[in-house]
Amino acid sequence: MSVLVCFHAHPDDEVFSTGGTMRSAADAGHRVVLVTATDGALGEYPDGLLAAGESLTSRRRDELETSAELLGAHRLVMLGYPDSGMAGTPENQNPSAFANVSVDHVAQRLAEILVDEGADVMTIYDSNGGYGHPDHIQVHHVGRRAAEIAGTAHVFESVVNRDHMRKLIEARPDWDGEDSSVDIDSFGVPADQITVALDVGDQIEVKRAAMVAHASQIGDFGPFLEMPTDELRMAFGVEWYSRVGSAPTELMETGLPL
Repeated sequence: MSVLVCFHAHPDDEVFSTGGTMRSAADAGHRVVLVTATDGALGEYPDGLLAAGESLTSRRRDELETSAELLGAHRLVMLGYPDSGMAGTPENQNPSAFANVSVDHVAQRLAEILVDEGADVMTIYDSNGGYGHPDHIQVHHVGRRAAEIAGTAHVFESVVNRDHMRKLIEARPDWDGEDSSVDIDSFGVPADQITVALDVGDQIEVKRAAMVAHASQIGDFGPFLEMPTDELRMAFGVEWYSRVGSAPTELMETGLPL
């Protein structure tokens, strides 16, 4: 048995990029640990969703617990830092927000988890955090430093394949709304920077169920919940990684070293 630790910024981030990886690893008999850095308290949510006296933080914690169970996580750790919000927002100036906390301080906490679990593999994000979110960028730096402290040998950046996304949008223009804030030229990384293409197509309905679990984030998942299975598999049936410390080759790896 190997141990996989997936380190993410917010509740719900685990679904898109590593959900199939987590479920596949668990099904293969490996131990899966999900670590989430922030409370997700700045996420947008539908009016009327929260019950009287219920906070978004508690709702997102409950949603994350359900998602983690669906995805096969044996342990869930929420580090509990305040959500930093997007760059340029007032919340991003909060000195206690995750993006503003000392990298070494958080890395030490994460390293303790890695050592305690005997982690074989950890996933983080690329240096731009996929799309520039401050919390995602902080995950990259904290994860790299924690791996150094703990001596975790195999670290993989969970990435979005920019070229794959571009082909999808060209084939299905309705997937890219006119008011989209995503700049495809800066989103994710080009295919020639990716070292692993992990086929998780057989886990696509589990990923959909985990999306449904995050009811407060329907704005993020809504367009995909009713998508036909073959289209959902086309969009999210492969999870992409770049191995830290390894140069890409023409032949991508097809799995993580578990």
